[in-house]
Formats: sequence, C-alpha cells, structure tokens
Amino acid sequence: MRMKRASGSPDLRAGMLGDTPQRNYAQKLRMFNAFARPELCEAIDALALPAGSRVLDAGCGTGEAIGWFHASMRGQGTVIGMDLATAHCGIARRTAPSPGLIVQGDMTNPPFAGGAFDLVWAVNAINHLPDPVAGVRVLSDLLRPGGRLVVGQSSLLPDMYFAWDARLEKNVNEAVRAYYRERYGRSERDFAAVRSLVGWLQQAGLRGVGVRTRLIERSHPLAEADERYLLECIFRGSWGERLRRYMDADDFDELAHLCAPDDERYALRRRDFHFLQSLTIAVAAT
Repeated sequence: MRMKRASGSPDLRAGMLGDTPQRNYAQKLRMFNAFARPELCEAIDALALPAGSRVLDAGCGTGEAIGWFHASMRGQGTVIGMDLATAHCGIARRTAPSPGLIVQGDMTNPPFAGGAFDLVWAVNAINHLPDPVAGVRVLSDLLRPGGRLVVGQSSLLPDMYFAWDARLEKNVNEAVRAYYRERYGRSERDFAAVRSLVGWLQQAGLRGVGVRTRLIERSHPLAEADERYLLECIFRGSWGERLRRYMDADDFDELAHLCAPDDERYALRRRDFHFLQSLTIAVAAT
C-alpha cells in the first residue's frame, strides 16, 4: 500500500460535531454496528468487490466493517481502516484481522498516496466534516481511475419511527433537534445538509452516482443487540434527561415511562413495538 511520506505529526483536526483525536464514543459505535450489521453487510456485499481489491474504510470507528469486507471478498483483498480518534483505532486494531491494517488519520489529510485504493467506504463519517464536499474530493483522490467512493448515512430520513403516540414522537424529535442546535451551535440547515449525499458526490465531480436507501426495521420480539442499541444509544444516549428542558413536563414524563426497562409501559417490551430507521448508501466512480 502506498503511503505518503511522513512530514511531521499527522494533521488531526476537530470535526463539525466536535470530533478530535481524544474524543471517544466507541461504545455507541460498537452497539450501532451490532444493531445494523445485517443491513451494512448487505450493502457491502452489493458492491460485488472483485478478489484482490484494495479498500479504505475512512472513519472506520471500531473496525467491524473491515472484517465484513474481508468476508465479502472471501479474504482475497486488502482492507485498511482509518479513524481520527485514538481510542477508536485501538479497539479497531483488536477487531481487525491484522492490527497493522488500522491507521490513525484525518479524512481531510489522509496519509495515503493518490490512486492507492479501488474503493473508499465512508459511512456515518462525511457528515462530521466542516466541508463535506472538500472531504469527498480528498477521498476520491485516493482512488485509482474507475475506482468507487461509497458514502453512507444512517437516519437520512430525519426522524425515527416508533409504535406510539405520533404527537409525542413529533415532540421528541423536535426536542432532539433543539438540543443539538444548542449543544453544537449549529443551525437546522447545517444538520439537514446530511441529506445531500448525492449532491456532495456530484459537486465533487464524480460520475455515475447511484443511491439506495435500506430500512433498518425491527419489531417485537427484539434480539439482544437490537434492544441494547435502542435502549443505550437512543433512549438513554440521544434522549434521556438532557431532553427535559426542551419538552413539556407531561410529555417528558410520558417519554420517561416508555424508556424505563423497569416500567410496565417500557416500549421495547410492547408487542406492537415497531421501529424504522433509514440507512442510505450512495456510490460514485472517479
């Protein structure tokens, strides 16, 4: 694999959502990957990578997709993972088939020579960059002629759907957006821009852009990995106490009952529980 010649310390910058080499949300990444594994593996298999392909997982997080790519190519290819966070890289080195396949680096200044890869995979990653189109251009420069860039985003549809009161669901989603506006100092337009995957690829000058959205759909009874993700990452991580100030007191109280495992109204034990979240994958060629 061709690497850039080192020129001092790597350029590891903070992203739009506050990502730094020190930031660590590995537990959330691992739970999401366990939850969405069927749909992510289906998307990887649909790429039909030839044996011997060279792949970069840009923003690899905790590294599970590296093994999925190896399985899809039946072990006959090279997959490199790159992530900004030190903690994520450490876990990915333990997860990947070989520790040497993980590199700490910034997507806006990756430590690879141009034309080094047949495919670059960047899922739930480009949206963290201050300038996504510039990031797409940088990653596309890593591709050989005819190589493919794959960008993806979960929850491209801005809301997640649960089997309960639609009015409460609307208020919860609005509270989440209000929290993120205040937490990151970003406007609604900044966060809506994540829906521009196709536009980012086109603006970067790539061709043959294609896109497909899969639904991550779960219903009662839930597998252990599904319940863990929904409870820890959504009910406690994305919602929870931090939404109290953004919601009517009665609405927040109702939500708290639905999200508490020891409550008889706990949503994940409801027989009518039905959850939908989108996973959008866009593919383009150089």
